[in-house]
Order: sequence, then C-alpha cells, then structure tokens
Amino acid sequence: MKVAIFDFDGTLYTKETFKLLMGHLQKHPVYKQFYGKFYRSILPLYIRYKLKMLPERVMKERSMILYLKALETLTIPQLRTYFEEMHDEMSNDFNKDVVNRLTKHQEEGYHVLLVSGAYTPFLTAVTSHLSFDKIIGTEIPTRGEQIAMEQPFFHIQGQRKNEMIDRALKGKSIKWEKSFAYGDSISDLPVLEQVGHPVAVRPDVKLAAIAEQRNWEIL
Repeated sequence: MKVAIFDFDGTLYTKETFKLLMGHLQKHPVYKQFYGKFYRSILPLYIRYKLKMLPERVMKERSMILYLKALETLTIPQLRTYFEEMHDEMSNDFNKDVVNRLTKHQEEGYHVLLVSGAYTPFLTAVTSHLSFDKIIGTEIPTRGEQIAMEQPFFHIQGQRKNEMIDRALKGKSIKWEKSFAYGDSISDLPVLEQVGHPVAVRPDVKLAAIAEQRNWEIL
C-alpha cells in the first residue's frame, strides 16, 4: 500500500491555524467574553518565547492548552459547532495545488492521511469538503461531553507525528519508497524523510535549504 501524508498549516491550508483560532474567539458573538482570559494567560508565554526563553514546540503546546482552558465551559457538541463555523471563512485559503495533489493521489489509490498538530475536531470540521482515509491531530481530553483539562494533553508535532502515523498504519504493508509526504516546515522533516517522495510546500528557510540540497520537489 502506498500512502500520501499531508501537513495542514502552511501546506494544505496556506495560513496559520492558531492565528485564525485567536481571531475567531475575539470576534465571536457569544464566546468573545472568553478572549480576555485567554489573552492574559498567553501573553507572558509569548513574551518568554520572543525573548528566546522558551522553545517553539513548548510555546505551541502550552498555547493550545490555554486556548482550550478558555473554552472549557463549552460542551463537546458546542465546541464542534464552534469549529464548524470557521469552515466557510477558511475555504478560499486552501492551497489549490496541494488539494489537486490530494485528489490525484486518491484517484491513484493512495492511502491518504492528514497529519497535523491542530485539534482533531477542528481538522475534521474545516476539511469536511475533502476526503481522507485518516485524520491524525491533537486530541482534546474529554470526560463524557465535557472538556477535561486535568487529563494529559499530547500535542502532535515533530517525532510524535511519525509515532502516530506508525500507529495508524500498524499491520499494513507500506511501500514507503513509493509514498509521498507534503510539508512546509523544518518540523515536518521527520515525516518527509520517511517517504521516497518528499515534497516541500512553500518551505521555510531551513526546510528549503534541505530540500534544495537533497534535490526534493519544491511546490
């Protein structure tokens, strides 16, 4: 079986998800009351990151935790609706070239995965117009129909993406040398290195340098 693995932020979707989430909360007619709490909690974290006192991966994970804490009074159905509201706003900002590649791989019988650090229900909601064999994202800890932030939170990034891909494909015979992966950031390198056909999509400086050195396709 051949697989095609797609990153979300900067790859399938041209913009940055977390900025979108912040803006959506700030402008929301019902939940904007929670924005102040979120902003006050994230500001010290962001300052430490800008002063290079905090690694980017730690900043991203903690930011996602703080965002959920601001919304933890919502039920899971309410949170799904909240994410679904963003679909139309985002629809014009998907990378058409990458979407075309996704469609082509599906037509050719590839097992297509979306792998991202974004919340899984968010990914499911905003890509409802697309089709994947598997969506791998950051799961929101729950207790019944409630957000449960006292439970462990595992942000899917870096090497964790590979671990989750391996778990999703366990028991399947994968032709890695004939498989594709698409990513835009140096943090996507472990996934890109796993396949025979890595594709750098509008890559950041570090990934672009590696892609050029290794003669990878740049989209």
